[in-house]
Amino acid sequence: MRRFRHLVIAALAGALLGAALALATDLPQRNAPSAAAPPHHTATGFRNNYLNVDPSGFWRWQWERWTTGVPALPEGGWQFPRDVPDAAFLRANRSETTVTWIGHATLLLQVAGVNILTDPVWSERASPLPFAGPKRWVPPALPLAELPHIDVVLISHNHYDHLDEATVMALAGQAGGPPRFYVPLGVDAWFAARELPVHATMDWWQRGSDGPLDIHFVPAQHWSARALWDRNQTLWGGFVVEAQDFRFIYTGDTGYSQDFRDIAARFGRFDLAAIPIGSYAPRWFMGPQHVDPEEAVAIHRDLAARHSLGVHWGTFVLTDEPLDEPPVRLRAAAAAAGLPADAFWVFRHGETRRLGSAAPLARAADGR
Repeated sequence: MRRFRHLVIAALAGALLGAALALATDLPQRNAPSAAAPPHHTATGFRNNYLNVDPSGFWRWQWERWTTGVPALPEGGWQFPRDVPDAAFLRANRSETTVTWIGHATLLLQVAGVNILTDPVWSERASPLPFAGPKRWVPPALPLAELPHIDVVLISHNHYDHLDEATVMALAGQAGGPPRFYVPLGVDAWFAARELPVHATMDWWQRGSDGPLDIHFVPAQHWSARALWDRNQTLWGGFVVEAQDFRFIYTGDTGYSQDFRDIAARFGRFDLAAIPIGSYAPRWFMGPQHVDPEEAVAIHRDLAARHSLGVHWGTFVLTDEPLDEPPVRLRAAAAAAGLPADAFWVFRHGETRRLGSAAPLARAADGR
């Protein structure tokens, strides 16, 4: 029975890859980089600053799952405590800085009167197929219809658990007009194929201005693909959002690297860092592309963050660790590192935290 289950999983994986091939009609057109191009631009796409990720171990990983099994689901499936957000407050709020965990890597950040979503995914599966692929175990904390008007959407990269077509299309059709989409280089082609506007297409270290905010795109150690033939054709990364008295970073998916010390050197301390804590097993394969909880604590320290928030866990089963393990390991790692008990937060799905007005932080040395 176990082998039959894994045979089904392997077949579904093949179906997903085939579907991705069929759907990959919106690849960006790439030219050879000029002599002055940044080092992460190559003739064949993009690369990381410090360590390139080789996703070719995927089939070895699937073979290991076939031969050794995967962690069993708990009886009744994965269940987590949930908060019901105060939708009326969130819709009316224009003064308080708040953060709400919608689920997985999706946050609603309200700062300086601007409503921001990170990597919005409301679909039931993180997949190109509605009937196969990673299933959502916890519904989004708020229905799309109950969100405040979304002003800005930050897309970190093009993987299906971060760039969700149904959600993007729904947000583009929201009452009052579409959000302003900030996307990495190359991802604008995906939007253009759907006749959707992009506000800014960004390379690493580029800055955009959005009313009272500065929005920067920063490096991460990861990769991109939505099909078999488009690996690393589009860029990936994280976002820094700066207001007058608040600095936030969403790292996006990432392995642990020198990039975070580089970011801290440019920006100084952060009031809040959203750092992934899940999708890390097995380490031989996931290590270069997804941090584990111990490495998330290291990123928190590299960024000199006042507070961090663990994301990218508890929603989709993407890898081999139990879905409820990341917070347990995170708390142990934070304690072992001597962090204050309230330094690295783990939210319930739907939890909102009102952040208040923090003391102004020093701006980056170059004035950004």
